[in-house]
Amino acid sequence: MLDSRIIDALKDIVGAKNVSTEKADLICYSYDATQQKFMPDVVVHPGSTEEISRIMKLANAEKIPVFPRGAGSGFTGGSLPTRGGMVLTTERFDQILEIDQENLVAVVQPGVVTEQFQQAVEKVGLFYPPDPASLKFSTLGGNVAECAGGPRCVKYGVTKDYIIGLEVVTPTGDVITTGGPTMKGVVGYDLTKLICGSEGTLAVITKIVIKLLPLPEAKKTMLVLFDSIDGAAQAVSSIVRNKIIPTTLEFMDGRTIDCVRQATDLQVPDSARAVLIIEVDGDREFLDKQVAKIAEIIKPLGVVETRIAETPAESEALWQIRRSVSASLRKVNPDKFNEDICVPRSKVPEMIRKIDAIAEQYGIPIVNFGHAGDGNIHVNIMIDKKVEGDMEKAEKAIEAVFKGALELGGTMSGEHGVGIAKAPYIPLEISEAAASYMKTIKKALDPNNILNPGKIFLED
Repeated sequence: MLDSRIIDALKDIVGAKNVSTEKADLICYSYDATQQKFMPDVVVHPGSTEEISRIMKLANAEKIPVFPRGAGSGFTGGSLPTRGGMVLTTERFDQILEIDQENLVAVVQPGVVTEQFQQAVEKVGLFYPPDPASLKFSTLGGNVAECAGGPRCVKYGVTKDYIIGLEVVTPTGDVITTGGPTMKGVVGYDLTKLICGSEGTLAVITKIVIKLLPLPEAKKTMLVLFDSIDGAAQAVSSIVRNKIIPTTLEFMDGRTIDCVRQATDLQVPDSARAVLIIEVDGDREFLDKQVAKIAEIIKPLGVVETRIAETPAESEALWQIRRSVSASLRKVNPDKFNEDICVPRSKVPEMIRKIDAIAEQYGIPIVNFGHAGDGNIHVNIMIDKKVEGDMEKAEKAIEAVFKGALELGGTMSGEHGVGIAKAPYIPLEISEAAASYMKTIKKALDPNNILNPGKIFLED
C-alpha cells in the first residue's frame, strides 16, 4: 500500500477524480491479454505532459514503481503492475493533433486507438499501414512501445518504420523530444528508434510523430488452398522472387483449417492442408494482372483451389475466415499460449515440421497460422490448465519452439515483445554481453529502476 501522503500528492497533480485506489478500479487495470493478474496500489489518469513529468519526479524521489498502460491488449505482460505501485494510463491522451496532408505527417497522442487513426487519415486519402490484430482497441502508444506488426508488414514494414519523432517523459521526469516531422535527421543518437520497442521501460510516450503514405487506389484479395504447407511456403518465395510484393501473405496450417471447418460454414476440400490469403494493392488497372500472374506462378505448387474476391464484400468474407481462427481454437482446448516466433520465410515448412514433432513429443495440440510473407508464425499451444501436467508440458513445448526457431536463424518474438512471459528465455537469444549493454542503457536512463521494472530482463 502506498502512503496516504503519496496519494494526496497525486491528487494534487491530476485532480482527485483522476486518482483511484478503489478495488474495482484496481482490478480493471490488473490484467492484460495474458490473463495474468497483478493488483496495483493506485491508478492515475494524467491529462498532460506536465502532469506526467510531475508524477515521474514524485515516483523517482519516492522510488515508486510506475507501469505505463495503453489498452492492456499485449500478449506478454508488458503493462502488468507486477510490483504493485502505480498504473499510469494514457486513456486521456486520445487526440489526433494534426494530419499534415502536404508533408504526409501526423501528430497524435498515445491513447488514440489504431483503427480510428487509420480511418481518420484514409478519409483524406492517406495511409498508415501497420495493422496489428488488436487494431480495433489497441492504442498507438502501445503499438510504439511494442513495435507492433501485422499482416501488411511484408510490404510496408512495422511500426518503427513510421515513427519519426516522439515527445516522452523520462523516468526522472524530464520532458524530451526525439526526431521530428522531417524525413531525414541524423543529429545525435536515434532515440526515437531506441524507445520504439522498449516496452515502456525507458520513457513514457506523450506525443507521436508519424510518417504517412498516399492511400493505395484499390486492393484485391485471393484465398488459395494447397495440398501441403511446403507448397504454400514455396508459393510465398516464388511470388517474391518474381518481383511481386503483396500487401499481405497470411497462412494457416492443416490443424488451423480443421479448427475453422468446425467453427464456421467454410467449405474446404479434405485435401487442403494449408491456406494462403494473398492481397495486393495499388493502381486498380494493374491489380487484375498481378492476381493473374500470381495464380500462374503458384499453379504448379500443389494448388487445390483458388478463390478471388471480386467485390469488397467478398474480400471481407475471405478475411473473416482468418479472423475466425482465434475463436475457433477454443474447440481444441480451453487455454492457449500464443507465441510469435519469426524465421526466414524459406524456413517456414521446416519450422512447422519442428513444431509438429514438439506437439507429438509432449502430447499437446499446437495450431499454427500467421504472416508467411515475413516468416512470422503464431504458434498456439493449446492445453487445459485443469488437466494435471498440461502446464508443465506447455512450458517445455514453448522452450522447444523457441530453440527450434533460433536454430533456423530466427527469433522468439516477431511482434509481441518480451514483457514477463518471455523474459526467462532471453539468454537463449541474446548474449550476456549484449544483455549487459542493454541493461547499462536502462540503468543510465532509469537509475532507480522505477519505470516498468521487471520487464524484458529478469533481475538478480
